[in-house]
Amino acid sequence: MIRVNVIPVHIVEATVERRTQVAQVGPQRIGSEVIMSSQGAKGRTLDAAAIKRQFPGLADSHLHYLDSAATAQVPSSVLEALRHFETTARANVHGEVHRLARAAIAAYDEARARVARFLHARSPSEIVFTSGATAAINLLAHSYGARLREGDEVVISLLEHHSNMLPWRDLAERRGIVVRMLPMTEDGRLDLGWLESEIGRRCKLIALTHCSNVTGAITDVGRVVAAARAAGAVVMLDGAQRAPHGPVDVQALDVDFYAFAGHKCYGPTGIGVLWGRRELLEEMPPFMTGGQMIESVTLEEVRYARPPRRFEAGTPPIAGAIGLGAALDWMATLDWRAVRSHELRLTRRLLEGLQRLDGVRVIGPGDTHDRRGVVSFHMAGIPPAEVCRVLDLRHGVAMRSGYHCAQPLVAAFGVAGVARASLAPYNDDTDVDALLEGVEELVRQPSAVAAAAKPAERRVPSEG
Repeated sequence: MIRVNVIPVHIVEATVERRTQVAQVGPQRIGSEVIMSSQGAKGRTLDAAAIKRQFPGLADSHLHYLDSAATAQVPSSVLEALRHFETTARANVHGEVHRLARAAIAAYDEARARVARFLHARSPSEIVFTSGATAAINLLAHSYGARLREGDEVVISLLEHHSNMLPWRDLAERRGIVVRMLPMTEDGRLDLGWLESEIGRRCKLIALTHCSNVTGAITDVGRVVAAARAAGAVVMLDGAQRAPHGPVDVQALDVDFYAFAGHKCYGPTGIGVLWGRRELLEEMPPFMTGGQMIESVTLEEVRYARPPRRFEAGTPPIAGAIGLGAALDWMATLDWRAVRSHELRLTRRLLEGLQRLDGVRVIGPGDTHDRRGVVSFHMAGIPPAEVCRVLDLRHGVAMRSGYHCAQPLVAAFGVAGVARASLAPYNDDTDVDALLEGVEELVRQPSAVAAAAKPAERRVPSEG
């Protein structure tokens, strides 16, 4: 039986003091997360057009890609790294009997080292490659969860993606643990006022989003870690939405586990990462068993390999890992202070533009304080899927609609789905202009615009 402790009234009807946007002089630091001031970084600019030219998938000048929170586009350097591996070093990474295998092993090991640098991990041996962030969190729930006993508690929040909610609820059903859920504030932030009451002596693990994939709100990690340490619990962050926005310092954050996906970090699909403190990984049993994750096997005994091999049974995602390493190398070339300033300016434009329109409700914080460029909204009387369909066909805007794999969170706002725009370094003012123009058009003439938005009558001209 799943025993989930929720505070239903507080989730939907939380009353908090509304935030007022205040111009700040410098960056604000929360743990190792640097949030740029509302004024941005003076003297730093970002050439988004030059960045966009590095992405073959964005070559169509009439495409306004605002769906990077689902999957980011891939730069040429990553595509070339994949091509190079597949044409010059395609082999398995287990064993060194020939030169292609040696080249594959070297490339795979270097990819692990690149991820370690991106996360500022103590050692590449703390990096476990998986098929994605979902697989990384399921690995943790299975392997770390094996040490939990009936009555032990795991704390999550209402802001979680299903990938960081369902594995823990499944664990509750299988092992009798209790899943406690932190509520959110009325503007879609994690309500940390409940930390002290929800984290008790039975709490063993806190698993929270680093950045919400619906509201864009950033978690105050330092405060969460302090509460966890006081209770003797470990902390896992779902970094799927934070990692695409620049390097992460897991040592400064002082968390114990961190998960993210390659396809949101300008890399290939089918690759993800679980970082864990070495001493914790050493204590965990494997998630899956099979080839290449053992030291020895006899008819009487199995000795498992040390991490990370213990958690990478079978042939790992070799090409995906190499592509991810190339993507993180590409990310390392960017001035992330300039990127953050650019992103906040575009986010502010989106928020202010949407908030001016009648019948449009922003789902999440209404300002740029402690948030990323993920902007969700709901239009009265128009289904989110229809909003995205019209914006695509008439304005070339690529967005996503629905619950965004966070159905309890979206439902808590009292709506059946939202439209979501998400920003990346290759976005610029033309993308924001196209979105706002399309939404304003829908506000003025919703029925006429929707009826006119048929594939055969697309207004946006094709290339050539």
